[in-house]
Amino acid sequence: MTSSEMWGRDAAERYDAEETEMTSAPVLGATVGFLAELAGDGRALEFAIGTGRVGVPLRERGVPVTGIELSEHMAAVLRRKVDEDTLPVVIGDMATTVVPGEFSLVYLVYNTISNLLTQDEQVECFRNAARHLRPGGRFVVELGVPPLRFLPPGQVAVPFDVSERHLGFDTIDPVEQILVSHHFTRDGEDGRYRRGASRHRYAWPAELDLMARIAGLELERRVADWDGTPFTQQSPKHISVWRKSA
Repeated sequence: MTSSEMWGRDAAERYDAEETEMTSAPVLGATVGFLAELAGDGRALEFAIGTGRVGVPLRERGVPVTGIELSEHMAAVLRRKVDEDTLPVVIGDMATTVVPGEFSLVYLVYNTISNLLTQDEQVECFRNAARHLRPGGRFVVELGVPPLRFLPPGQVAVPFDVSERHLGFDTIDPVEQILVSHHFTRDGEDGRYRRGASRHRYAWPAELDLMARIAGLELERRVADWDGTPFTQQSPKHISVWRKSA
């Protein structure tokens, strides 16, 4: 069992169309280039591979990719893009599911580790990554920095998108480290909005470094984006790379 919320059929079918920025050529080009360099001539394992937004182009780049995915509906969308022999996917949760073989790279993109809603499960996710890595292999996580500095006293919500077709804001429980992303998305031209929400457990970079140390991994690099921009106190997210000892 996992605390992650399950992506249903409707959400899976909409996912690629709604994530236009994350599926754009500039974003994917930088992401795939970063990961391909780390994978080298080895295999890559993507935790929570979803619809294959990153895994499919990484495979097309020549890196052998295997995926683990909790939602059968998300995996079904991926399967329309590429067959099982080209990109195998195992249905299961990223904290405990084991696939055969060793990998030079395990990676988790676009805040997905926060889908695990307890610290214990996030620790197990790091352990699972280390379990799959060959000596010298890397674990990569892309995760937003908790937006707590935007919260004045008494305020519990932070907007992250105010556009013509979408309103998005996060509500934050700093005691439980739970962030809920609320979305109001306009469907069609009749003016109606579809409401959705998802829960996440946020974690600071320092907490992730401790999880990595528990799993036998050491921080090798932390940058602000896939282009390698230096990570600073103003960075809204980070790309962190931990290495398994040789």
